[in-house]
Formats: sequence, C-alpha cells, structure tokens
Amino acid sequence: MVTAIYPGTFDPITNGHIDIAQRAAKLFDEVIIAVAERKVEKTLFTKDERLFFVNNLFSNIGNIKSISFDGLVTDLAREKSAKILVRGVRTILDFDYEFKMAGMNKKLYTDIETVFLTPTENFNYISSSLVREIAVLGGDVSLFVPQSIQLALKEKFS
Repeated sequence: MVTAIYPGTFDPITNGHIDIAQRAAKLFDEVIIAVAERKVEKTLFTKDERLFFVNNLFSNIGNIKSISFDGLVTDLAREKSAKILVRGVRTILDFDYEFKMAGMNKKLYTDIETVFLTPTENFNYISSSLVREIAVLGGDVSLFVPQSIQLALKEKFS
C-alpha cells in the first residue's frame, strides 16, 4: 500500500487544493491531508477549523484521510509509514521553493520522495493568501473556494 501525505496550512483550503488532493487520491492507495499548525505565522482559521473544513470536504472520498500535525512533515511521514509527499506547484516560483524543500526533506528522511502536481488549468492562479485578501476587502471568492469556505470567510470578516 502506497501512502502519500499532502501537507499544508490550507488557510483556507481552495479549489486548487481540492483539485490536487482528488487527483492524488487517484494515484495513491491512501492520501493523508496533513493540516499544519503554524507557529511562526498567525493563520486566519485555527488548526481545528481548518481540519474541520478538510474533513467535511473529503468525507465522501474513502482513501483520503485528514489529520493535523505540529512539527516536521518528515517526522509525520515516518510515523505514518508514508514514502510520498504531494506538493502542488503553480508557478516557477512555487517550483523553486518546493524543489529546495524536497531536497531538505530528502536529507531529513532518505526514504521520502516528493511528487509535484500542477493544478488543473482553471485553478493555477488560486492561492490562499489571495483568497484571504479578496475576502477581507469584501470581494467575491465564489470562484476560488467551496461554498462552506465562502461562508466561513464572510463570518470571519463581518
């Protein structure tokens, strides 16, 4: 059985994240969406809120599970016997960062491989930070996030 971990803050989870997770679920026996605690940066949604959103969005896909974690993703991968990290890359800047991160992760856990997935074309410009910025300014984020996230963003900024 091949277990993959798709780590991120998912603050908030976007249609792009959902696209990557659903496609990863077709490639691997089990996909663990690992919602990261952020100690360095403050997140808009708490870890528990983000985990709740992820759980609800993927409850109908049997081989996707979600957990939260606090620490190195390589430690989590060892704990879950995962050999694959899934990362979404939209731009060359994403790739540059993720390529470096993949190298660091490989040094920390030699058995890990990073698989890069590009989002479906209509999601390649979506980022959580841009969604937050649009939402805080009162803009319409319906093209970028599911309805449950739209409502949560409205509630946060009302």
